[in-house]
Amino acid sequence: MTIQRKRPAIGGVLYFGFTFALGLYFAFAAIQGDYGLFRRIQIDAEADALRSELAGLSEQVQRMENKTHRLSDEYLDLDLLDEQARNVLGMIRADEIVIR
Repeated sequence: MTIQRKRPAIGGVLYFGFTFALGLYFAFAAIQGDYGLFRRIQIDAEADALRSELAGLSEQVQRMENKTHRLSDEYLDLDLLDEQARNVLGMIRADEIVIR
């Protein structure tokens, strides 16, 4: 009577090993890949920063449009014109004293 040894099925072990490695690769790519979760979080943070910068720039543009309108030919704000002449040209009136 001969005893036959049962050899482990190498094909099954290789199949499950390959499947497990492939699953690990896709899990890693889903988390840290170019289109993964970490990249998505980074893009969302950049988008929020750019939205806040856009809001600040829009406010600055609105202020400049207001000043431009106030210095236009149709509507001239003399106080703003006086302020701009003082700031840009360094002009003062004859009855004023400058302290530095």
